[in-house]
Amino acid sequence: MKLRTKLLPLALLLSVTTAVHAETLNKATNAQEFLGTLFSGEEQYSNFYRTEELLPSQKVARSSQPIAWPQGETIELPQHYTYQGKQLSTQALLEETDTAALLVIKGGEIRYENYRLTGAPDRHWMSMSVAKSVVSALIGIAVAEGKIKSIEDTAVTYVPALKGSGYENVSIKNILQMSSGARWLEEYGNPDSEIARLGRAMATGSSLVEFVAKIQNELEPGTFNRYSSADTQVLGLILEAATGQSMADYTQAKLWEPLGANHDAYWNTDNDGNAMAFAGFNATARDYARIGEAFRLNGKFNGKQVIPADWVQASITPDAPHLMPGTRDNSDASMGYGYQWWIPEGDEQDYCAIGILNQFMCISPKHDTVIVKLSASRNYASAGDETSWREYETIELFREIARNLD
Repeated sequence: MKLRTKLLPLALLLSVTTAVHAETLNKATNAQEFLGTLFSGEEQYSNFYRTEELLPSQKVARSSQPIAWPQGETIELPQHYTYQGKQLSTQALLEETDTAALLVIKGGEIRYENYRLTGAPDRHWMSMSVAKSVVSALIGIAVAEGKIKSIEDTAVTYVPALKGSGYENVSIKNILQMSSGARWLEEYGNPDSEIARLGRAMATGSSLVEFVAKIQNELEPGTFNRYSSADTQVLGLILEAATGQSMADYTQAKLWEPLGANHDAYWNTDNDGNAMAFAGFNATARDYARIGEAFRLNGKFNGKQVIPADWVQASITPDAPHLMPGTRDNSDASMGYGYQWWIPEGDEQDYCAIGILNQFMCISPKHDTVIVKLSASRNYASAGDETSWREYETIELFREIARNLD
């Protein structure tokens, strides 16, 4: 009888351990299949709404006091928009980029909302690099709280594991502005690029701390605008170390709760629980729009200051020659750059969070609009240029929508 009493818990433990191990293996297999096909031309909209099933994840609980979006007069989208002197079809762009959600907020009211494929009002979606702008907002809050003493501090001040890496003597500000000088190639279709290696690390759940700690310096920090997902990953590690909280918990407390988010969100992580800061945030279109609306209102939402006003302005203001909009020798992009926000060329004074496979959160203070587009464009990066990225083109569609609303 005593022997049996001892064996039963052991058998139960073995059963649970085996089940957990099987679940871990299954998730790892799913992650590799998902991430391995991102740029293969296969459809992805059956994956983007459920990445917490495919990758290690931590939940960001919805607000205890959810706030509903007011509904304004519904509009029709313009049938056409102009890009590079050509009149193009709105519906064709939305279909060809596998758009699952398009949401237009004007003056704080929903004016257009449409879902297709696997999108839905209550269905969260992987943001890809839109997550970078979310991380930036959280960094600004941490600075205001004194958790991060100064953005002139170096990365290694908060993450000692980066000692000896290309980030050791780089300021947080330079990292925010994608100007770390770290060696990096963000070519999604190139299997030998650093971003491809990062993708493989994601697929296996490998330590993101160890990954970025191996990156070396190539350029003088603060002189060249080079888009690097590793830069944002370092910001995420700094944030978690400085606050002593996971990215999920800090997002819940500092954004999701005060913004009145209606739905749970998720941060994908590595196997050690470090958030995939560069691409791993998942939320609904309506809840993404809350971040955009807070930026449009200089950090306020529902009358409360959620993000520091001075941080909002600094985030969307290029403050050095290598960050200014327009083609330049000291940048690998023609858009301008702030603190993890893109500033398109032109006179519209708009700014955007942009993620691969056609994710967008674009704000136009001039037209009082916030536009969120969630997609899973299977053709993204197939040509290695704008003909498959369609990012500049999409921004022109958004500008047409904003102007029409006026």
